[in-house]
Amino acid sequence: MPAVLLNIPLNIKHNMKIFCIGRNYAEHARELNHPLPAAPVFFMKPDTSIVIRNRPFFYPEFSNDIQHELELVIKLCKNGKHIQEKFAHTYYHEIGLGIDFTARDLQQSCKKNGLPWEIAKGFDQSAPVSKMIPLKDLENPKAIPFHLDLNGKTVQESNSTEMIFSIDKIITYISKFITVKMGDLIFTGTPAGVGQVKIGDHLEGYLGQKKLLDFYVK
Repeated sequence: MPAVLLNIPLNIKHNMKIFCIGRNYAEHARELNHPLPAAPVFFMKPDTSIVIRNRPFFYPEFSNDIQHELELVIKLCKNGKHIQEKFAHTYYHEIGLGIDFTARDLQQSCKKNGLPWEIAKGFDQSAPVSKMIPLKDLENPKAIPFHLDLNGKTVQESNSTEMIFSIDKIITYISKFITVKMGDLIFTGTPAGVGQVKIGDHLEGYLGQKKLLDFYVK
């Protein structure tokens, strides 16, 4: 694999935290044979997982089963801890799209052996992220449609209304355990339709009718 230069824009901080919510869409939980959670399930990725400006995703040599997971992503605009749900909406005003690339073979092996599975989720370049757009520019910020096209075919499609836990509930829950800070990102979970990618694939992610992700696997 060729060397990769990490180019992080000024609005993405090097010490940012990346929270990822698992099993937040019922159909996705079912497709992976997971029970529906009683509380948000979250894990974290390092800032080295970020890929910006629709740069290519380079297929890592350590996996034979990299899968795409399209997600709505919010960027937090202030610091907070123990945030009450009624105030959570004041902690973000921008939204975008991200791909939580997952080395499913590594994840399954770790789970089978009762081990943590950060290597399957937090590897370098595992989190392509689009530009952020203001929530106020959306037709309906409370019902946000989004979808992913793989080689011109829609493979994932959903709406924020189908989340098990809303963005506000997610922020409230995370902040009970970890202080959130301005610039942190939250990947809010993926809908059904996750699947493998291969070298040469073209991924296009849409927030409503706006294409925010448009990159290739190399």
